[in-house]
Amino acid sequence: MGCDQYQEALSARLDGEDEPVPAAETDAHLRRCNACQTWQRDALAVTRMVRVQPVTATSKLDVAALLDRFRPVLPRVRNVLRVALGTLGAAQFLLGMAQVARNAAADHVHAAAAAGATAGHLWHESAAWNVAVGAGFAFSAWSRRRPTGALPILSAFVALLALLSVNDMIAGQVQQIRLASHGFVLAGYLIVLALCHPRLDPGTPPSSGLKPRWRLAQQPLPDPVAPPKLRLIQGHATASTADLYEAA
Repeated sequence: MGCDQYQEALSARLDGEDEPVPAAETDAHLRRCNACQTWQRDALAVTRMVRVQPVTATSKLDVAALLDRFRPVLPRVRNVLRVALGTLGAAQFLLGMAQVARNAAADHVHAAAAAGATAGHLWHESAAWNVAVGAGFAFSAWSRRRPTGALPILSAFVALLALLSVNDMIAGQVQQIRLASHGFVLAGYLIVLALCHPRLDPGTPPSSGLKPRWRLAQQPLPDPVAPPKLRLIQGHATASTADLYEAA
């Protein structure tokens, strides 16, 4: 056996591991081998130096910086958009209420006289729609959820309104102030689109202490069915006894 095997055994002894060679053989070889004695002294020195080496100082963990990475994405942008949407909703609501409260302008009066009551009803219908859109904008701004439910109806309304407005503007059948009033709807629609982006999702809203309305109906279990009782029929028993006596 060469010195390599004994040095491996000495290394295992320094590390507190099981020696591959019996300790007596290793000690006997160590007493007569100068090379292994030198190797052991060097190994002891290196091991002692490593064990007593001071621990280097590490940089302090910045907990605040780590928490910043887990905060909601773009909270300031989301809040600004919600405030703007609420403002537009209030403006759209007031616009509709003003249409309901005020008397029809002179052009609407002439149109109603020429076309009957239909023009006046269309004017009221437009006012009711403006009030509804304003209320929807205000609710979307107040709610913590993404306003994805309002996208289909708003998209259809804005697209058709844009086409009809361009057509009426080319034909000269609409006033500039009327076109300007559509800016509230367009701006609110763009903000709703931005709030529907996943990066601006504030997360699941709190449950507000609401309990689920469903529950497991626990019906009482039926009583266990009693096992059928055995009855002894007297006639059969008498006949059987008589037969036994006759047989005896």
